Amino acid sequence: MNILIANDDGIAANGIRALSEELSKKHNVYIVAPDRERSAAGHSLTLHTPLRVEELENGEYGAKRAWVTTGTPGDCVKIAINAILSDEEKPDVVLSGINHGPNLGSDILYSGTVSCAMEGAMLGYPSIAVSLATMSADYEDFKFPAQFMSALLDKLKDFKFPSKCILNVNIPKLEAGDITGVAITELGRKMFTDDYEKRIDPRGKVYYWLAGELITEPDDAQTDLAAIQNNQISITPVTYEMTRTETISELDKLLCRSGSCNWY
Repeated sequence: MNILIANDDGIAANGIRALSEELSKKHNVYIVAPDRERSAAGHSLTLHTPLRVEELENGEYGAKRAWVTTGTPGDCVKIAINAILSDEEKPDVVLSGINHGPNLGSDILYSGTVSCAMEGAMLGYPSIAVSLATMSADYEDFKFPAQFMSALLDKLKDFKFPSKCILNVNIPKLEAGDITGVAITELGRKMFTDDYEKRIDPRGKVYYWLAGELITEPDDAQTDLAAIQNNQISITPVTYEMTRTETISELDKLLCRSGSCNWY
């Protein structure tokens, strides 16, 4: 199959290298990635400056073709599908990652990795975000996650991705034999508290450093955070459909009684 890989850690990241090298053994891999790290970029797009795109010679990391852009993670997927890839190269699936660091709970709202996958889903393509749940990792640490993703794609061969939905995968930094299984989960709470540490720079100016503490969840919770705590691989179906439909009728009754909303 054709696979488009993007990320938010940049083209030189170990995670995208390991993923592409593994998947290119069986699939046609195409890479479009930022030219530098763009972590926590969320789902931002470049609107007011031109996007520079450069194709790398002989692909990269085993890929059929690879490009770097000056854009955001979301830009990478959008421009790849709408402008760069030919019809014959269009992806059967979009993969984002492997991210260096977890993307769990409500923190996915800030995630460039998840936003890459969301952009793929918004364009109508099956999409998966994958992260290695550690902030300390070497190239070798990404090899098992890459192998797992290859096996997961085989398992998902007949799975029909729901509209407006991605899969968000988080993998513990453990040897394969130490992982206790796969958990299908819901999103947990925030990973960290919102604590800011106030400091003074050498010139006497005040600055703040986001320094939240890790939040834990009960081990029996059916969440992605609990799964990682329990040494499991977490797979969470996530949708960008944000309308809270059950509240529509309640607001309609409150604000539009007797069929009229002209109360202002």
